[in-house]
Amino acid sequence: MQELAWLLLPVAAAVGWYSARNSKGKAGRCADSILGPEYIKGLNYLLNEQQDKAIDAFIRMLEVNSDTVETHLALGNLFRKRGEVDRAIRIHQNLAARPNLEGEQRMDALLELAQDYMKAGLFDRAEGLFRELNDNNVHLSSVLPLLLDIYQQEKDWHNAIEIAGQMGFVGEQPARSVIAQFYCELAENARATDDLDAALGFLEKAGKYDPHCARARLIRGSIARQQGDCRMALKAFEQVAEMDIDLLPVILDDMHACHIELDSLPDMAGFLRQSIPKYAGISPVLALADILGREQGDETAAEFIAGELGRRPSVRGLARFIDFSMAGSEGAARDNLLILKNMTDQLLENKPVYACHNCGFSGKTLHWICPGCRQWNTIKPIHGVEAD
Repeated sequence: MQELAWLLLPVAAAVGWYSARNSKGKAGRCADSILGPEYIKGLNYLLNEQQDKAIDAFIRMLEVNSDTVETHLALGNLFRKRGEVDRAIRIHQNLAARPNLEGEQRMDALLELAQDYMKAGLFDRAEGLFRELNDNNVHLSSVLPLLLDIYQQEKDWHNAIEIAGQMGFVGEQPARSVIAQFYCELAENARATDDLDAALGFLEKAGKYDPHCARARLIRGSIARQQGDCRMALKAFEQVAEMDIDLLPVILDDMHACHIELDSLPDMAGFLRQSIPKYAGISPVLALADILGREQGDETAAEFIAGELGRRPSVRGLARFIDFSMAGSEGAARDNLLILKNMTDQLLENKPVYACHNCGFSGKTLHWICPGCRQWNTIKPIHGVEAD
């Protein structure tokens, strides 16, 4: 409460200055009459830590006109930044309701009030005001990102597409690539309700906005596999790797399952051999080792991993090497390998798998929009000894 009192002192000074200025030239008045009883009352409220009453008193004194609008806006903005959202709303509502405000000043008040509502979590009210500002084509550089943020938080992808369509960039990302992500969200929603035709339609639109949208191809491959078309699925998954090699770990299990169904594991092995030099992590190495172990035995798979570990040290790779080595071991050698296996498992336990290259957020789940910085498609697999 003491911090708020200090915050209101400059406001009280401004009000006193404004009142004194308006009384200038009127002779025969003492200081009390210049400032007026309302000002004295406001100071008393402030000194007695009755901040709400002090605010009301000072607002009553500040007649809203062209000279005081900026003071009201600044006062409300100050409260919002301090987390006093209810006070900010009251000040900006009082300002916006004044019939004598000029058009531009009213728009300024509505922008501040909309931001108050948004800070308070009253998205429906904030949206209405932002829409009014957008319709009047004012403050668009502030309005459009805030309105888009509301629609993204509410997962209202159709309206998000409309607003992003008015923007050249969303943050630092081209708006067209972000719109493609919105269409991917719609495709995922349609797929979840088994409306595959609608999902494919949304993916087609995503591809038109961003022909290099790897996520759209990833969803397309998943739908093809769901429909039993493994050849189409594999084609889509290979396109994913071409567009974004960092998504390779995401597609490997599905590709492996498709090749098993088509009895074409040698083709999978060829794809992996081509991918290993392009990808910094261990995932394609382990996938190829699984195929080698199935076709040529565990010893061959272990030798292959051992050779790759020299080029790309990895705890995951070491853990898989131990798995293959244990298959042919007995006695003390097997016991020693079990100790090493327990150590590698502990090292990998609770380690993040993905990280945002923009803000550093990390976790075990692939998010298409980063929970930390709200940027799209910035989360990728972590590479390194204790990662992929």
